[in-house]
Amino acid sequence: MDYKNAGVDIEAGYESVRLMRKFVQSTMRPEVLTDIGGFSGAFSMNAFKNMEEPTLVSGTDGVGTKLKLAFIMDKHDTVGIDCVAMCVNDIACAGGEPLFFLDYIACGKNDPEKIASIVSGVADGCRQSDAALIGGETAEMPGFYPEDEYDLAGFAVGIVDKKDLITGKTLKPGDALIGIASSGVHSNGFSLVRKVFEMSEASLKTYYDELGTTLGEALLTPTRIYVKALRAVRTGGVTIKACSHITGGGFYENVPRMLPDGVHAVIHKDSYEVPAIFKMLAKKGDIAEKMMYNTYNMGIGMVLGVDPADAKKTIELLEAAGEKAYLIGETTADEKGVTLC
Repeated sequence: MDYKNAGVDIEAGYESVRLMRKFVQSTMRPEVLTDIGGFSGAFSMNAFKNMEEPTLVSGTDGVGTKLKLAFIMDKHDTVGIDCVAMCVNDIACAGGEPLFFLDYIACGKNDPEKIASIVSGVADGCRQSDAALIGGETAEMPGFYPEDEYDLAGFAVGIVDKKDLITGKTLKPGDALIGIASSGVHSNGFSLVRKVFEMSEASLKTYYDELGTTLGEALLTPTRIYVKALRAVRTGGVTIKACSHITGGGFYENVPRMLPDGVHAVIHKDSYEVPAIFKMLAKKGDIAEKMMYNTYNMGIGMVLGVDPADAKKTIELLEAAGEKAYLIGETTADEKGVTLC
């Protein structure tokens, strides 16, 4: 008896590291002091030594049951982007710049090509957010996960000067709410998605004119990463007073998180076009509108609170950065919360 007979292939682990090396190296920053294969990742503080009061911000998350679609479609090169996005977008919400990222892949059987494909997506997400992929772990766990399944999670660390933290404390009644378009369902609410749509290869490979693609491709579209877009707003001279990443819990849970006491958010649902995937999901699943807005991003991945005099400039800066942005509402003097009308 040996470890391989017990279900853990050490040689496959070595091969996974070899195959992923080029993806990891593509994310390197000058501050990274270690190479892949070490016991830890080292990152120089030169990146932020000139800040008045450097403040670390962090985020951790996973991809959730969206992975089930990747298993069915045997497509693994985009879920890593989702994993990075869920972490770095939260850091960006605080005004932070991601510095580095670590991933954790747990699988039933180590398939080196599949693991490398997953990591290629992680590296893509890191490049999109200027974060270095400085470490990670691939755990082969036979008997715990089915051989063809895995879980994926990650952790990011970023930096912001304390004076530049986005806290929402300065948001006041009369401020403007700017919405940045999402790329689709992102990485939340897939337990409901999987109840509404048939989870078979044939169903997911069905093409729909209203989507302009197959159902599976639409649902697997990776989460949009907003790090560079928010940086463009800041460097363009606009003060972001408050910021909300629209993730699990949709508008009703996430928008109030950026509001101070006594400030209420009013969002106009007709201020932008809700993407077709959400309309299809609501219709096929007979899901009430409020539940949709309480579960999904409904086409808005990030909400910014800015001075009304900066609203037009904010949208222009976001569009110049390659995003679609809309004036979706305003704040009022009322109990902390959100109204969609």
